[in-house]
Amino acid sequence: MAKKTKLTDEQLVKSYAEGNNEAFDTLLKRHQERIFNYILRIIKNEDIANDIFQETFVKAILTIKQGRYTENGKFPAWISRIAHNLIIDYFRQEKSENHQSADLEEIDVLNRKELCEETIEDILISDQIREDVRYLIKELPELQRQVLNMRYYQNLSFKEIAEITGVSINTALGRMRYAILNLRRIASEKEIVLTV
Repeated sequence: MAKKTKLTDEQLVKSYAEGNNEAFDTLLKRHQERIFNYILRIIKNEDIANDIFQETFVKAILTIKQGRYTENGKFPAWISRIAHNLIIDYFRQEKSENHQSADLEEIDVLNRKELCEETIEDILISDQIREDVRYLIKELPELQRQVLNMRYYQNLSFKEIAEITGVSINTALGRMRYAILNLRRIASEKEIVLTV
């Protein structure tokens, strides 16, 4: 077992996918404290944090066993993203369950989440979406990434992009179209949700 702790995360994932359950035990021991503390810091409820923690690793197990794990060299980021997505799911479910009727006398109609400024959950979700978009953009081919950055981050028109890159406007538009299609495809493959 001591030998297993010297293996990289990727070697352990491969070993577990091939049927070695001890390999996953090693992965769990290696990452459990960091992942649990991350969940607890956001959720602030130990029982719920435990549930989300367990669900995180169950989802990881299923993904690996189904042969869908593709994050070579990025296991810590991958497992963190699973935890984060489950946290977001938890807050979304909480939000939908907390809609109350104004028919009850003790309810203050003006004391509603919709009337408040952004909550910590909203901020977390927005931050995660921005982080996921940055990650997805890095996965694009260089020419598509270039057009997307010029259009959305530098607010350039397609005419300006075409002039700067030395291509026709149609080529610039085509690159943008393929960039968006690729972003959707990569997000789907990586199971990244980009909506609130």
